[in-house]
Amino acid sequence: MFFLLVGHAAMALHFAFLSFVVFGGFLAWRWPRTWWVHLGVAAYALGIVIVDWPCVLTEVENWSRARTGRAVMEAGFLDHYLTGTLYPREHVLTSRVVIGVVVGLSWVGALWRSRRRGRGPSRRRSAPEGRAPLV
Repeated sequence: MFFLLVGHAAMALHFAFLSFVVFGGFLAWRWPRTWWVHLGVAAYALGIVIVDWPCVLTEVENWSRARTGRAVMEAGFLDHYLTGTLYPREHVLTSRVVIGVVVGLSWVGALWRSRRRGRGPSRRRSAPEGRAPLV
């Protein structure tokens, strides 16, 4: 039972990780410091896809699967759970491009909001009476 729970927890963390990779940049619109966390997570995910780095969660889930007598994932989490279900197999590259565009747009929006926030009225200093505010 323990090994099964570990495997299910790894699967749930995989989905959370993937959700954060795709949509985590939008959190930086509200909390700008999360951008640095998202940058690290997105870089690691890119390394998994391009450089074929091992994914710790895949290793944990496969370890759990082997202990419970289930088939080990041969191709990894994305191919096992999402490819062919969420998008057709022939559109793997398209899905990666769409994810990259979503991440890029979230970063552009976070940059725009952070620069806009820096120019807001809260940054103005008050001027002596009768003069324009100092910017």
